[in-house]
Amino acid sequence: MNRFRAGRNKLPILMHILVWMVLIILPQIIISRYAGNNNFIDWGIYVNAFIFGIIFYISYFWLVPKFYLNNRKALFFILALALIVCFYFVLNYSNQIFHNPERGRRIAEEMQEEAREPRFRRPPFKLMQIYGYSLISIVLVGFAMGLRAIEQYTASEKRQKELEKEKLNSELAFLKNQVSPHFFFNTLNNIYSMVAINTEDAQASILKLSKLMRYLLYESEHGETMLSAEVEFMRNYIDLMQLRVSQKVDIQIDLPSNQNDVKIPPLLFIPFIENAFKHGISYRDKSFIKVEMTTAENKVYFFCENSVAKEKAEKRDENHSGIGLENVKKRLNLLFAGKYDLNIDSTPEIFSVKLEIDTAK
Repeated sequence: MNRFRAGRNKLPILMHILVWMVLIILPQIIISRYAGNNNFIDWGIYVNAFIFGIIFYISYFWLVPKFYLNNRKALFFILALALIVCFYFVLNYSNQIFHNPERGRRIAEEMQEEAREPRFRRPPFKLMQIYGYSLISIVLVGFAMGLRAIEQYTASEKRQKELEKEKLNSELAFLKNQVSPHFFFNTLNNIYSMVAINTEDAQASILKLSKLMRYLLYESEHGETMLSAEVEFMRNYIDLMQLRVSQKVDIQIDLPSNQNDVKIPPLLFIPFIENAFKHGISYRDKSFIKVEMTTAENKVYFFCENSVAKEKAEKRDENHSGIGLENVKKRLNLLFAGKYDLNIDSTPEIFSVKLEIDTAK
């Protein structure tokens, strides 16, 4: 990745070098082809190219970024005009120094021959020289403006993507830190309630909890985990929760044993299961929990349904019960925007969740 970025950063420099090589070599090739004299070098062409290059790079490195891109456009155009006018005199003086008699003779002969044609009246040479110089200079300044604008847009877009990535990582870290304490808060309450009733079950619960903590400490520290590890985590969590559930509660769990091992964000499904155990179990009425998961290629299908306990529905604390589910929604929006389908159906008797995720990159 670093090599790729280094090569991408060197690309503009290589492009500038390539253009200058073309400007240096091409005129000599044209002279050799049409003048029929391989030893003839018109140094005036190269001096002119060098002066035009100075105009371009002054505009590119100084005028455009310092004035035009900083909303000082009026001053930019004044300075650009002054630059073009000043270097016209430099160009004119250099042409006198590097004047080639043979080239001058050819130009004079061509002008005399064209003057004999009654249908064609060529403008004065000086006027054509000013016109050509002005046109090329304006094009170069405009090209410097366009190139700098493109580079600024590219850099701005890159910075925006980096900021969005940093924001995504920060929000995911924040959401994960919210999920973990919420999960442990409920689990520790469950273990606490079991200590005085059944010590062996409490010890088994602590062992299960240690496995869950190991997963949270080592597996979920990364942005992604394997689906097989997440399924094992869910099994351990459900086993832990079943230790305190009455046999009257109908619990149906169907998790895949040979699933397609794709990468997913950790702790993505646990809030739904946690919510089902917290609000779906009734000690007075008949209740049930149903959890299913299937996989197909890069798709993960998750289904969770539970009864709604009346006594818990009446005393439901919205400030705590909704934390996990809201976090899942935010994480799905951040990680799988446009690649997931979440349907939550809530009635006074049944709460169900259907989630389909496309994990393909």
